[in-house]
Amino acid sequence: MKLGRPHIPWLLLTLAVVYFCLFHGLTAWGLVGPDEPRYAAIAREMAASGDWVTPRLHGQPWFEKPILYYWVTAIQYKLWGDSEFSARVPSALAAAVLTLTLTWLAWKSYSGRAAVTVMLLFPTTVATIGFGRAATTDMLFAASLVLAMAAATRIIRPSRDPAGMEETAYAAAKAPPQQRMLLGLLARCGFGAALGLATLAKGPAAIVLAGGSVGLWALATQRWREAFRLFHPLAILTFGVVALPWYVLCALRNPEFVQVFLISHNVDRFLTPVFQHEQPFWFFGPIVLLALFPWTLLLIGCVAEGWKHVQAGTWRWSPSFFFACWAIFPFLFFSLSKSKLPGYMLPVVPAVVLVLARSLDKAMDRGNDAPRWLLTAIGATLMVLGGMAALPQAALRLPEAAPQAVGILALVAAAGGLSVIYLAARRMPQVAAGAAALTVALLCFWITHALLPQMDAKRSPRVAAIHLAQLPGGPTARAYMLHRAWNYGLNYYLKRELREWSPGTPGGVIVTSAGGLKDLEARGIAVQVVETVSPQAVIVRID
Repeated sequence: MKLGRPHIPWLLLTLAVVYFCLFHGLTAWGLVGPDEPRYAAIAREMAASGDWVTPRLHGQPWFEKPILYYWVTAIQYKLWGDSEFSARVPSALAAAVLTLTLTWLAWKSYSGRAAVTVMLLFPTTVATIGFGRAATTDMLFAASLVLAMAAATRIIRPSRDPAGMEETAYAAAKAPPQQRMLLGLLARCGFGAALGLATLAKGPAAIVLAGGSVGLWALATQRWREAFRLFHPLAILTFGVVALPWYVLCALRNPEFVQVFLISHNVDRFLTPVFQHEQPFWFFGPIVLLALFPWTLLLIGCVAEGWKHVQAGTWRWSPSFFFACWAIFPFLFFSLSKSKLPGYMLPVVPAVVLVLARSLDKAMDRGNDAPRWLLTAIGATLMVLGGMAALPQAALRLPEAAPQAVGILALVAAAGGLSVIYLAARRMPQVAAGAAALTVALLCFWITHALLPQMDAKRSPRVAAIHLAQLPGGPTARAYMLHRAWNYGLNYYLKRELREWSPGTPGGVIVTSAGGLKDLEARGIAVQVVETVSPQAVIVRID
């Protein structure tokens, strides 16, 4: 697919979508939750100490996750300095790489139009925007795993159809034998290296998810011979070269590593609710639907397209079935786990987006009304989102100026949804999909430009840390009944671990919550409120 003039507007659109959805406003608010400040602090400490083997949090070994995020982020700290940008840009870059990989997969497996559709859909899903802007390990893991699965498609050729039922870019390829051999060797090396990176990003789950997905496909299609090609010595060798050195070094330097990381944070996390993330079996169903928003309703067309393959008997040779197995296995595997977190479904989203893009592409080929109605539903979804934009204000406790920002947000969503409906009615489905993607990008721009900065004080510890740094005695403040997310956040911004204060010990500057303040008053302790940053962070002085 050459890039001619007709494709330039689509290229500019996708570049704008990727930038505004993933990169714009990474510093619009401080690090939030318990994970972002912890992982960022470990990476910052690694960059400062020069110890690239043992992750440490406030000087103590921390083996909850493997090393890849810390390595990449520590390099960002050395390049860009101490900021939220350094902590979050690795995930944004990983999401961009993931988008390009999916685009290549769609182009090679389907068509150029499907590739463009993927570039519009994937960066604008809730999952990609959320995890692509977070200082966590999830997006690096998903990107590495997708690279491995993309290489796997070149090795096992899930779309090769000897009966001619499903002609694709793979089936039509007529490369010379020497070129095919070289590409095959490169694919095997790429598969092993990418799977090794995924193992460095999140641990043995990478091997389980990749192997289980391919195994499910081989079991259903009875194409075990192709699946066993992934065990090529080159793939095993490159996997070992990439993944094993750090694991061996870390275990040698830290005797507790095997027990803490492999047993506690992998085996026990899966088999027991020890980390208190227990959820019902069906938990990931709604999570996946939300993760695909605003494109969730395209699943209707996806199911219809899949049923046609079943009726025609072409499902065994369809690349979409391979992608479906790639999505189904992680969904079932983590549904059996005793610990369930939304991030576990991130590897599912890329595979589903590929299938969604293909189903929409095929529907557009047929020229029937299905694309028009599907895109109309997407436009209506955006309009409903605009109508609901004002509802969360009370729950988020936004500042007084925020209603104006929310009003503009609602207007953009409603106008964008209306334009999508109009273009769909004019039988311009791909342009309608582009309008929907652009609407999401504009919403991301406005949220990071106008809304998140106003929410910063209420939702991130950054403002509280600034107050403490400027307050006499603030740098030595202690914590009392503080939520662990705020505790970790303040630790990060103050560059030290806040000690816990207990009644009956000498006072000073204390950071507590609204509930903690009530507890102090109920105990009859004289408290002077210095600053109420948010209900989660009240700075007080106890004499």
